[in-house]
Amino acid sequence: MAKGKLALGLDIGSSSVKLVQLKEAKRGYILEAFGVSPLPPEAIVDGALMNSTAIVEAIRQLVSQYKLKNREVAIGVSGHSVIIKKISMPKMTQEELEESIQWEAEQYIPFDVKDVNIDVQILTPPDVDTGTGQMDVLLVAAKKDMINDYTSVVSEAGLLPVVVDVDAFAVQNSFEVNYELPKAETIVLVNAGASVVNINVLANGLTTFTRDVTMGGNQFTEEIQKQLNVSYDEAEKLKVGGDAAQDSDSVVPQEVERVIQGVADQMAGEIQRSLDFYTATAADSHIARLYLSGGTAKIPALFKVIEQRVGVPVEILNPFKGVEIDNRKLR
Repeated sequence: MAKGKLALGLDIGSSSVKLVQLKEAKRGYILEAFGVSPLPPEAIVDGALMNSTAIVEAIRQLVSQYKLKNREVAIGVSGHSVIIKKISMPKMTQEELEESIQWEAEQYIPFDVKDVNIDVQILTPPDVDTGTGQMDVLLVAAKKDMINDYTSVVSEAGLLPVVVDVDAFAVQNSFEVNYELPKAETIVLVNAGASVVNINVLANGLTTFTRDVTMGGNQFTEEIQKQLNVSYDEAEKLKVGGDAAQDSDSVVPQEVERVIQGVADQMAGEIQRSLDFYTATAADSHIARLYLSGGTAKIPALFKVIEQRVGVPVEILNPFKGVEIDNRKLR
């Protein structure tokens, strides 16, 4: 890979494929390409690729649009096929941990070890004496068949998958590039997509709790469609504050607002329950701030309801806050 060039970032989401190309610079990163290509409904269901042809075509369209020569790609995964757990193990080196976890992982994950790819990271700093001879470890397991499905569509589009990350950690990487990571307080990163909400709690700069909630922006669209008797496309427009078709004069803005408010309350309730579980089990449970990202974060009602339900300041995460924009290349 050329110096300063990074792998393309590819987000294969349930409603669209997003692509980004960054370049390393002396003072951070430069955005050289960014694009979104929509997917047909149900191309991806519960993380499973149901319409690979449409996904491959969407990826090719984005690469062609920007005439990208870089073929190395980083992707993210989440959902039921990904398990993230903080576990306690005897103190050892990273190398020793990677060897021993293959034998220890079975007790922590609901899958056969042969069917998953496993990664681990030591959370306890090496110079910290816990007094117990134990250390905190972050264990991540992802089912091989899901990883193969995602990497296959990337390869079929003519690209080379070199990194498979977890969506919640990809958002964390973005946060760390654009914001100063607080070392002495607890924050929450919530990534609200079309079908999944990723929750990642960071205490003292380290992940201490994660959860994926199976709901997202699609629920808003489906409820508007069902309750107001409009088409899916019209419901999508109404969800983001647009107008329905002219023959849908019966749609009253207050009714749209009522439906959106109801779904937002459900989603905020799931986030609140997740954080209630965290605060009930964590030693230092005070949450200072919540950062909201993802396409569903654009729904104003969600922002307000989360702030009310969780009781902490909520801020929209800006993934380009600390990134320079190359306007010559970005079209």
